[in-house]
Amino acid sequence: MVNFGRVLTAMVSPFNADGSVNYPLAEELADGLVRTGTDTLVVCGTTGESPTLTPEEELELIRVVVGAVAQKAQVIAGTGSNSTQEAIEYTRKAAKLGVNGSLQVVPYYNKPPQEGLYQHFRAIASACPDLPLMLYNIPGRTGVGLQAETVARLAEVPNIVAIKEASGNLELASQIRRLVPADFALYSGEDPLTLPLLSVGCQGVVSVASHLVGKSLQDMIRSFETGQTQQATEIHLRLFPLFKSLFVTTNPIPVKCALQLLGWDVGNCRPPLCEPSDEVKQTLKDVLKESLIELAIRN
Repeated sequence: MVNFGRVLTAMVSPFNADGSVNYPLAEELADGLVRTGTDTLVVCGTTGESPTLTPEEELELIRVVVGAVAQKAQVIAGTGSNSTQEAIEYTRKAAKLGVNGSLQVVPYYNKPPQEGLYQHFRAIASACPDLPLMLYNIPGRTGVGLQAETVARLAEVPNIVAIKEASGNLELASQIRRLVPADFALYSGEDPLTLPLLSVGCQGVVSVASHLVGKSLQDMIRSFETGQTQQATEIHLRLFPLFKSLFVTTNPIPVKCALQLLGWDVGNCRPPLCEPSDEVKQTLKDVLKESLIELAIRN
């Protein structure tokens, strides 16, 4: 059984002032995240600004992050595409770099039907049989979503082992959990819904907030698992304003701003994303003052 842990961080891609990728800082940030509660790093996903990274940049980011956390944490690479053949080729290249798994987003823009989605993911899994795959369901960005019955069919493929469920639909998550085998992992794709999803069989979270509060997220999930539900709820409610503030505008604009406020010079987002407004900056400053931020001190 594949185990990616409780807290998976959807890692930002640090940029220099000229917009180029800051690979040394990516190594440093990856190490810092592992020291503050991250079990698995997810690189080159939505939060990593994959739409504006070149294939060469993505592969180099994967390489340096794998090297930075070797033997300390796992790495999942976002290698999905709305072209099945491109996804296969990119996933094969990432596998050669030593990743522990691949995140495969629902194909975007071309809006395939459920049978097309099934064939797409099955083809990638068959082409990379030794690499565990995590499905990524985020219809708000892709225009189409996986239905529970399709996820159940895909769960029968040996190396499709998990799903990042970011539809915001608790009913869908419940139906997926009901239909898939017990060893198929369900992960929350949205920080505010992690605790509710734990109650229907979620294993953990692919998180943005874990850049800042990874240890607290570990404590919340562990508390729930050990029956300390009141303590888990208290942690969730304490962190809730932070969860919401990190999505006051398009991700990853807020989290990169928050990291910069805490001394991590990760740069701004690449166009067409833009710098945060003064209002967003002030919101983040206010929330950070009230929250226990675990990545503020680099040591």
